[in-house]
Amino acid sequence: MDINQSNQYFDQLNNCLKNYKSAIPYLIIDLDLLDENIKTLKAQIRPKAEYRIVVKSLPSLPLVDYVMHQAQSTNLMVFHLSFLTELIMHCKSDVDILMGKPMPIQSARYFYNHLQNPMQGFNPLTQIQWLIDTTTRLDQYLALAKGFGEKLRVNLEIDVGLHRGGFVDLQDLGKALGLIRDNKDYLIFSGFMGYDPHVVKLPPIVRSKEKALEMANNFYHECIDHLKVKFPSLYHSDLTFNGAGSPTIELHNSDHSPLNDLSAGSCLVKPTTFDIDTLTSYRPASFIATPVLKKLKDTLIPGIEKLKPIMSRLNATNKQSFFIYGGFWKADYWYPIGLKKNKLYGSSTNQTMVNAPPSAEIEVDDFVFLRPHQSEFVFLQFGNILVSRGHTVVDEWKVFGGC
Repeated sequence: MDINQSNQYFDQLNNCLKNYKSAIPYLIIDLDLLDENIKTLKAQIRPKAEYRIVVKSLPSLPLVDYVMHQAQSTNLMVFHLSFLTELIMHCKSDVDILMGKPMPIQSARYFYNHLQNPMQGFNPLTQIQWLIDTTTRLDQYLALAKGFGEKLRVNLEIDVGLHRGGFVDLQDLGKALGLIRDNKDYLIFSGFMGYDPHVVKLPPIVRSKEKALEMANNFYHECIDHLKVKFPSLYHSDLTFNGAGSPTIELHNSDHSPLNDLSAGSCLVKPTTFDIDTLTSYRPASFIATPVLKKLKDTLIPGIEKLKPIMSRLNATNKQSFFIYGGFWKADYWYPIGLKKNKLYGSSTNQTMVNAPPSAEIEVDDFVFLRPHQSEFVFLQFGNILVSRGHTVVDEWKVFGGC
């Protein structure tokens, strides 16, 4: 049995929470497990590459701070302007931010028009790479830069096989690079970004992981070669060639990878979506804990009350039922083992009926535990994150504001 499902682990955490401030649903991050995952990640980053922290997957300023310190990285990937606005008031002059998706020009304009001071030495003109996926968007950012009379850093998104946008061929890429070269007073080329989660998600019958990775890397190499040959004035050793992500980061630990900048975040807390072959060395480090409000003998479903004895005989888990605080999250029931939602009764954001085997000794006011499917959205639903070490809550960390 994984330690993350051991009786001792959750019994101790349950006892801690029962004596905590208030009995409500909590999102918990285990720092001991997080530390292990950070060590695993650092071991997978080859010496010629840098690690970039994906902020949306770790949506808490203290959490990002903690990972930056433990992983010794000052490179961030940001997906939401509200996160960006909060971050830049905290970040210092050594932080580099790459936007993880193209921002509508109106959003970028709003961001610059509403900058607040004082900042901690962060320069929002020189320390942000805006992601550009089309020449049309590049034209918009060029106009924005001219309007401000300032230079903006731009990173070009290339389509390495995911087909979610970005430059798809060298001809279109060349047009964008030419536009940057010809407007050096307003645009600074900062590199490429190519996201490749499809490499591990494609069914093998469609394309093998090895072939998909080879195709993605080959196109990335072609883009870099095209830059060097056709636009040598834009090339230098400090460019950001970003890619990967939690599902594929371990696949870029060889020198054949074109990437010098590797992004990941979710693998450090490992929600269930990331229970995949390439992340088996990482351990779940985040849980939802919610209290039991009611305990009932057997399972009684409205409208089919007469079937109660039959239901108990068909499935032993129906011999006891519980109503928990909330429950309708993007998450899987994790502990006690065998705990599951009653599908006939249905889900509720208020009180969800769950069933557990007779061996599960659960009482009212005990906490049950779930694992979130993802971190970037689910973590934002619980207010402050509880931080544990040694099965004891040691701190509370605020999450970012709305997306």
